[in-house]
Amino acid sequence: MGHARDALYAARSQDDVLKLLDAQPMAWLVSAGGEDAAFTPLPLRAALDAQGRLVALQGHLARRNPHVARLRRDPIAQALVMGPHAYVSPSWLDDRTQAPSWNYAAAVFELEVSLSEEPQDIEDELRALVTRMEGARPNAWTLEEMGERYARLAQGVTALRGAITRTRSTFKLGQDERDHDFAQLLAGLSRSGEAQVVQWMQAFSTRGDGQDGRA
Repeated sequence: MGHARDALYAARSQDDVLKLLDAQPMAWLVSAGGEDAAFTPLPLRAALDAQGRLVALQGHLARRNPHVARLRRDPIAQALVMGPHAYVSPSWLDDRTQAPSWNYAAAVFELEVSLSEEPQDIEDELRALVTRMEGARPNAWTLEEMGERYARLAQGVTALRGAITRTRSTFKLGQDERDHDFAQLLAGLSRSGEAQVVQWMQAFSTRGDGQDGRA
């Protein structure tokens, strides 16, 4: 993440990172190095402390996943989050000498992971995930509807909490574009159906009201 070192593309506050996690809960949990290197896609949730600071990511793994044994041996891991992204075409610009690019939001979290197979920890984790994903749905589903199947499912799950030791994030969303070009890129992305990237670009824009890319 070379752009993570460029202040132009930095998160403006913790809220940007939380918005990214909310928009893209599915992440890669990575334990690199060694013969038992492990890479698992899984949903992760933000955990905040009493002061509202992002301090951990929480989720769960199947107990049979070899990644569990790796984390018990070495709890250091990274979570990779790829948020909204889109190809940016010079064909949308009056100035066709410009190069293609890619706009995106992404983050890397360095973690120290603790695992638990305590029934209450597992229930708390599964219930929190279901509440997060089902809460706004009509006729939302609940854990209780599983009945006796829940106990069998829970026996195969390990709860995970990754204390965050470092966060690196990049929000490359057209901050370096000229006003006229920015407006044309927004229009091109909109025509291509990239509404989510357009919304993120508008949110990060400091041009006028941040809506149309014009000063």
